[in-house]
This record gives sequence, structure tokens and C-alpha cells, in this order.
Amino acid sequence: MSPKANNKEREISYNYEIDSISQEESVLLREAVSELRKEVDKFKSTPLMVAEVKEIYKENVIIRIQNGNQFFVNISNECEKILPGDQVLVEQRNLTIIKKVELSKNFDVEKFIILEKPTIKWNDVGGLNEQMEEIKEVIELPLKKPKLFKKIGIQPPKGILLYGPPGTGKTILAKAVAASTNSTFIEIVGSELVQKFIGEGAKLVKEIFTLAKAKSPTIIFIDELDAIAATRIDVGTSGEREVQRTFMQFLAEIDGFKHLENVKVIGCTNRKDILDPAVTRPGRLDRLIEIPLPNKEGKKEIFKIHTKNMLLDKKIDIDKIIKQTENFSGAEIKAVCTEAGYFAIRKNRINITEKDFLKAIKKVKAREKAEGKDYMNLFG
Repeated sequence: MSPKANNKEREISYNYEIDSISQEESVLLREAVSELRKEVDKFKSTPLMVAEVKEIYKENVIIRIQNGNQFFVNISNECEKILPGDQVLVEQRNLTIIKKVELSKNFDVEKFIILEKPTIKWNDVGGLNEQMEEIKEVIELPLKKPKLFKKIGIQPPKGILLYGPPGTGKTILAKAVAASTNSTFIEIVGSELVQKFIGEGAKLVKEIFTLAKAKSPTIIFIDELDAIAATRIDVGTSGEREVQRTFMQFLAEIDGFKHLENVKVIGCTNRKDILDPAVTRPGRLDRLIEIPLPNKEGKKEIFKIHTKNMLLDKKIDIDKIIKQTENFSGAEIKAVCTEAGYFAIRKNRINITEKDFLKAIKKVKAREKAEGKDYMNLFG
């Protein structure tokens, strides 16, 4: 073959490779341009509004938008079949229903669940033996042995109310019974149930109880119950009326047409005196358990619990230390143990002496005294 023929074949091959490369690049460029146009169209498109279907009239629907207003609107031909209660996407200008969306909850009630179930044991609670026995009878026994109550022919209480001064162990007791029954523990603060818009607080309460039934056995622990369950008074403010609506929904969920079965409610408050009688009547939170300040023996138990992992000096006189903790709660005794540990750390020691504990008691008392003065200054 002549050199000219070889050159011609090489040129043809080279041009073919260039054409194939240019075609691949062109395909890639077209795809990139198409994706960019789609992104630009997304920015140009009008956002759709979420609404709830209230009533259906043949080809028209009454919807309710987030601010509470209701409108009589049309349905798009492309929209699938909808029913009252469904959530739909509507066009913002004329509110025509475009399509149905999966029912979503307005509240993320999952955040109230402690995913890692409580690990506090009954041995971690000191000075409350009588109270523990009552809680075991009302909460633990029905969850562990429900057939026993059916044989006897009685229904156990639906819930209990723990009341007493701050720091006496109400929350710890609730977590301990949840751990002993291997139950899901839903912890709520009463003020979290009070929402901004009308009806939202009641809906949140309903969703919490629905979730509790789905994840039973469940213990619902409501801290600071007095935030929603205070005695109802005739006040004209919308805020007070909304709190009362939330409270009435709470009472309705406890009563209910269906028994709560494996769902137990534990209320907690420092102000039992202001609670509405409706929440403490028989059939609701009818077992009232006072959690008082610990006595001398109780303080010893609490002291031993909080110092079991500490290296204590052998010369420590526990009775002398306990004698100095007059009117101390369990939380304050724990604070004393923590402060004593800090005094040892400052001296670069790992063992805790009696002197450290006495200094810690003085420090805790001084702090309580200062806070007491500040509190009284609020009243002049």
C-alpha cells in the first residue's frame, strides 16, 4: 500500500474519532443544559400551599388553611380521590386542589420519647420505700401481671400524682418504674402542651396518647402538671381559654371510651394546692402520693447512693454529716457530694474527707440562703 493511502486512512480514522468525541460531549452538554433548565423552572414555579379537607360537595371542597380560614374551592381533574381529613396541596392564587399528600402530623411527638429507655433502678432511689411500694402496686404490677387484675375483677388506677417539694425524687421514681417494667417513657413538661393557635394544644395531647398506645406498654410522665391543670377560673383572655381546652382534652384522653390498658399516666407537681379537682377525682389521677423531704434514715440511704463510687476517708462520721443537712432534699444531698468532690480536686486528692463534706454543706446552705433573699426581694 502506498504512503498516500496510509495517510488518507489515518486522516479518516482521526476525523471519525473527533466526530465521536464531539457527539459524546454534545450529549453531555445537552443533559447538563436540561438539568439546569429544570432547576431554573423549580425556582420560577409558584409554591403550593398545604391545606386540610373539611367537607366535600360533589366537584367542590371546603378546605382549611394553616391560619384557620376556610374556603370553597375547585378540584383539579388530575387530583386523585380525596376524603374529609386528608391533606392536599392547593394553588396559592385560586386555591384549586392540585393533588393529595400523605397525612402528616403538625407536631413531632417523637421528640418526647426517650429512645434509650431509662436505666435507673429501684436501688438508685433512697429514703422513699413507702412511696415505691405504692407506685409498684399502681403502675408496675398492672403492667407485669394484667391477668391477675382480670381474675380479681377490678381495673387498676389509670394514673398517679406525685407531689411534694422540689428535688425530692419525683422524676427519678417515674424513671425507675419505667425501667422496671421495660416500658417506653414519654416525658413531657406541662408548658409544652400549651400552643399558640386554637386547638393545637388539644391536638398535641391527642397525638401523644395515640403514640403511647401504639408503643405500649408506655408511661406518660407529665412534669409541672399545674401548668395546664390549675383550677379553672372564669377569665376572658383567649390564652386562658386555650389552656382550658388543652386541659379538657387531657381529661378526655384519660377517661376515653377505651381503657388506656397498658398506658399509665404519672403527673408531677410542686403545687398540689392549685390543681383542679377534676384531675384528681377517682377514675383519673386518683392515687395521690406525697414525696416529702427525706428523714434521717432516708438521708443516709441517699448519701450512700451518691457516694458509692467515691473514695471516702475511713474516719468520716456519717451521722455528723447527716445532722448538718437539716431540711435538705435528695437533690441538695447530691449537690453536697458533688461539691465535696470538687474540694478534694482543688487539693489534688482522690479521697474525700469529712472536712470536705462539711465545707460542701456550708456552701449549699449559703447558696440556698442567697437565693431565698433574692426571692423575697421580689416582694419588696
